[in-house]
Amino acid sequence: MDPGFIAAAILVIAVMAAISAIRIFREYERGVVFLLGRFQKVTGPGLVVIVPGLQKVIRVDLRTVVLEVPTQDVISRDNVSVKVSAVIYFRIIDAKNSVIEVKDYLNATSQLAQTTLRSVLGKHQLDDMLAEREKLNTDIQAALDSQTSGWGIKVSNVEIKQIDLTESMIRAIARQAEAERERRAKIIHAEGELQAADKLMQAAEILSRQPQALHLRYLETLTVIGADKNTTVIFPLPMDLIGHLLKKEGQ
Repeated sequence: MDPGFIAAAILVIAVMAAISAIRIFREYERGVVFLLGRFQKVTGPGLVVIVPGLQKVIRVDLRTVVLEVPTQDVISRDNVSVKVSAVIYFRIIDAKNSVIEVKDYLNATSQLAQTTLRSVLGKHQLDDMLAEREKLNTDIQAALDSQTSGWGIKVSNVEIKQIDLTESMIRAIARQAEAERERRAKIIHAEGELQAADKLMQAAEILSRQPQALHLRYLETLTVIGADKNTTVIFPLPMDLIGHLLKKEGQ
């Protein structure tokens, strides 16, 4: 065999081995290095050289992952069935554990988020789901984070996207809201009547202490009624007012 050919082949193999030994990790990436199957170190970012055949490196992305949780059927504490969808935000903070402690951290986190969503929301009533969404987000986030911390994963935020109700439940809520509005309207009307009665009672007490003021109010009312020329009004005169006039004529 030609020695030149052998030298060229060796050179090609050496170049290929050198290329396969070089890894370049971006700023948001880390490499988990195993030596003969045992964990050795976490390396990166930048240029990393490994020994082919002896070392193996697994690339891990440290950026925040946005994971959409599929719509879940949830039964609330007051036995109302709803469909809830959510989205979670998490990132890897320990590259070693994300590789060693869990096989597929994305799928594991997704499955855990689905069960946690059903578990946490099932402890609350429907009114709480609709009115206290921020608190529920915090509860789900805390529950998830406590379980994923062993995988080297930090759940930073959870957002409930949508809560879908059945048509019958929507109609029931609408009827409840209408009844609540009617109740408030009646209370406001009753409070207005009470205030008006109180003011009328105060006015009556003031007028009773000053009979002349009552006569002036009576005459003012006659003036207002007489402004409409097309209306015929029979208005009784108070006897005390007529009595004063009769006394003057008798004198």
